[in-house]
Amino acid sequence: MPPRLVLLDRDGVINVDSADYILAPDDWVPLPGSVPAIARLNRAAIAVAVCTNQSAVGRGMLTPATLAAIHSRMDAVLANDGAHIDRLFYCPHAPDAGCHCRKPAPGLVEQALAAFAVRPDEALFIGDSGRDLEAARQAGVTPWLVRTGNGAATEATLPAPVSVYDNLAAAVAALLDT
Repeated sequence: MPPRLVLLDRDGVINVDSADYILAPDDWVPLPGSVPAIARLNRAAIAVAVCTNQSAVGRGMLTPATLAAIHSRMDAVLANDGAHIDRLFYCPHAPDAGCHCRKPAPGLVEQALAAFAVRPDEALFIGDSGRDLEAARQAGVTPWLVRTGNGAATEATLPAPVSVYDNLAAAVAALLDT
């Protein structure tokens, strides 16, 4: 039975990641197949939420207004292909802030579970980094890894078994075609 909620990391899963951060709407470029994959989840009546660290805000590199503009671009690109994100959760804090929401802490995942009134066993988290997998595990949610973004490097250092897929489209296909 498919999950009621799929949680996605943003950079490296939905869109191209950058070591220089995504700092402007034009920097947000979807990865091949990610938008149709989200549309497929939407058509399957599975809620989709994004859980993303956005430390560029806490570091003073990005304003909340610019981050909102980036997310508006993401929403517009998704809408052009009949896709949407039901809710977006982000941590704006710098890495040294000690917050509970910055992955690998489980705060964002816990917020999403509460917002959708979903138990951990009714959700799935798809990410590209060890901190994504750890945040999911700490919240009791099954993590899946994609090789896009930082995923290939993460796969080489996995401490525990996890399902691994080439990209978001392959993960969604595995989820829905079983």
